[in-house]
Amino acid sequence: VPTPRGGGIAIALAFLVAMVAMAARRPDEIVLLACAGIGLVLVAGIGWIDDHRPLSPWSRLAVHVLAAGWLMVGVYLSGRGGAAAVAAFGAALVLVNVWNFMDGIDGLAATQAALVAAGLSLLAGTDAVLVHLGLALIASIFGFLPFNFPKARIFLGDVGSGALGYALALLLAMSLHRLPAAAWPLVLLPLSAFLLDAGLTLSARIIGGEKWWTPHVQHVYQRWARRLGGHPPVTIAFAVWTLVACSGAAWLAGSGRREIAMVVSVWLVSGIGLWRFLRVRSATPTTN
Repeated sequence: VPTPRGGGIAIALAFLVAMVAMAARRPDEIVLLACAGIGLVLVAGIGWIDDHRPLSPWSRLAVHVLAAGWLMVGVYLSGRGGAAAVAAFGAALVLVNVWNFMDGIDGLAATQAALVAAGLSLLAGTDAVLVHLGLALIASIFGFLPFNFPKARIFLGDVGSGALGYALALLLAMSLHRLPAAAWPLVLLPLSAFLLDAGLTLSARIIGGEKWWTPHVQHVYQRWARRLGGHPPVTIAFAVWTLVACSGAAWLAGSGRREIAMVVSVWLVSGIGLWRFLRVRSATPTTN
């Protein structure tokens, strides 16, 4: 059944309205929000164009780099430091593309974005701007989700997945400013499901000599959706993983460097093992 794509423009517009409203209430954050707003428009705009007239991956990447640069400038000029600014640049580039890679089954990209936004807000709960922007992103996702899950009647499209990744990069940069340096690895926990599946699948394709920049259906979430014959179980399983990760990150927020490093390392290594197990099992034909 033909399904319209590009519905994620509603999320991008709603979050942009929230950023403008926040800038009006908090003029001390207007530089960060203005720079991030420009970047969001760039990412959503190139995604909207690509949804209707496919572009080369390199032209999209060039716009993503420009948008990430705007976020980096905004983070730095807002007084959050050079390290957070560099992290914001990297996060924007990575998350915009990861959310695009992982937007392949009903409800997955939207639910993960909502959970990650909640997790990052919990990590830096003393930052009112971050918390309100996180809630605004979650609300915009909830407005879209009934049309995308459990059975999609409309898709996010590149405009929606890119906007989600960029919005999360903004929240991540703001949370790093509130967290002590020793706790920075905690931001990896809410993002772990998407980072592991996207990163490990991409690495496997590169090692295999494939054209890694071209579309494919080799992610573990795609393999399991085919094996199970439906999307909801996979989306729910990813949500459970991320809920546990977010709870763990919030619980560890006051811990020391050694404890945080140990738990994050064990979690990621366990995720790699689970990814490998699921990848092997999903290659086995289902028998009745």
